[in-house]
Amino acid sequence: MATEPATGETANEIEKLRELIKRARVVLWDFDGPICRLFAGHKAEHVAGDLVEWLEGRGLHGLLTETERESLDPHIVLRAVDRRHPGSDLVAELEERLTQEELRAASSAMPTAYADPVIRTWTAVGSRLAIATNNSPRVVRSYLETRGLTACFAPHIYGRTQDLHRLKPDPHCLNRALSAMGAAPGAALMIGDSPSDLDAAVRAGVPFLGYARNEQKAKLLRAAGAGHVVGSLEPLLGLLRR
Repeated sequence: MATEPATGETANEIEKLRELIKRARVVLWDFDGPICRLFAGHKAEHVAGDLVEWLEGRGLHGLLTETERESLDPHIVLRAVDRRHPGSDLVAELEERLTQEELRAASSAMPTAYADPVIRTWTAVGSRLAIATNNSPRVVRSYLETRGLTACFAPHIYGRTQDLHRLKPDPHCLNRALSAMGAAPGAALMIGDSPSDLDAAVRAGVPFLGYARNEQKAKLLRAAGAGHVVGSLEPLLGLLRR
């Protein structure tokens, strides 16, 4: 018995994508996921482990719960420390260490299939693009330069700041982008690959398109309430070119 493809490429889903694209005058992109796999060659779990070891080397083992230490997510480690010592030199140093690791990862990041031509085509047809991410904006700029995509986004790159409580799911970076571009939330579209991206978009009043590179991510997005999820950016490219 046939099942509906995870990519959402049925005629009905294609029509829904067409409507999303037609309404979007501004497109807000998450970075790690829809544009590239940042940690494809420099694994995120290794980065998280290094941050935990660095804290333990400073006698700060007790700052993290066992669950946080074993999360394998560097952002969970960073945010956990910030909750306990907000705005401290310790947090600033830890954030800089994460940024350096992200910069290392950017050199071996794997471009998401069809992302580059989708970005260039969307720009060519007159939409304005921005990035709203929990990664460092320095990392985003580094990657975009290697792909020749900087002009498609600059100067609208909104990433992690020292105000770590403003990371997604807080809509802060989305609101910054909308304000700077003079765009109404309803005239924008957010493309993200995580429930926190969806939550931020909902709180900002921005329509959302989920990108899921595998079925597990698709299930997480749908369970969080995402109404539109694609497993590939190829159908977007086809619609934009038409």
